[in-house]
Amino acid sequence: MKPEYPGFAPRSSRRSVLKGTVAGVTGLAAVAGVVGAGTLLAQRDQGGAAHAQNVGAVGAEPVQTILNVAITAEQLAVTFYTQALAHADRIGFGEAARLDIAAALVEEQIHEQFLAKQKAKALTSKFSFPFGRQTFERMDAFIKVQQQLETLFVAAYIAAAREFAVLKRPDLVQIAMQIGTVEAEHRALGRAIGGLRPADNHAFSPALLKRVGDAAAILKKDGYLTPKPGNMFAFKPVSTTFDGLVARTEVEQTWS
Repeated sequence: MKPEYPGFAPRSSRRSVLKGTVAGVTGLAAVAGVVGAGTLLAQRDQGGAAHAQNVGAVGAEPVQTILNVAITAEQLAVTFYTQALAHADRIGFGEAARLDIAAALVEEQIHEQFLAKQKAKALTSKFSFPFGRQTFERMDAFIKVQQQLETLFVAAYIAAAREFAVLKRPDLVQIAMQIGTVEAEHRALGRAIGGLRPADNHAFSPALLKRVGDAAAILKKDGYLTPKPGNMFAFKPVSTTFDGLVARTEVEQTWS
């Protein structure tokens, strides 16, 4: 049978990818402890039962803190997509998927470079993944991780936009949205590669975080910031040379 998405290799199981991905994204919401549109946080009692609590408006973190978490996420993304391309055959990428993942990798590197110019300092440059090396050996594991990461990245930039607004920095609100919308494209791209339909299944991107700093706690809890022998992947910058990529800066205007 011809795959629906030209970048999705026939040997991968769409059904298993769907099952694993739904479980992974559902787990992200549970870990974030968010109910509804981000105004309620679920707190657990000693017995493990969840209770919703209205947290209301919160203050904003320092700009430097937000930038540091953001560049850490971008370095993680570069590391993730670098490994995915290096093991494209084992994961089962078709030709179109390789091209799309390569574009996502370059976009994440451009984000990282922009944040570095703003004096952002990564919390760490060594990462791990929930499935270890199997993340880059099985399509279902790759898609589950990709969906969790991109959903979290989108949520983090939404939180950043809100915090920048509180700080009266409209320039940074715009930047957060310019990057966050691209992360949302990556999420839809992953769903397309995994054969999940519709690929664009969010009318509103979920506001899963009240603060950008919460993203770091989630990454640690879910196994992305606990490198150890056999599950340690170091960030290495990649070339941003790539044909067909436009809007390479925050000021470039294009309708394409």
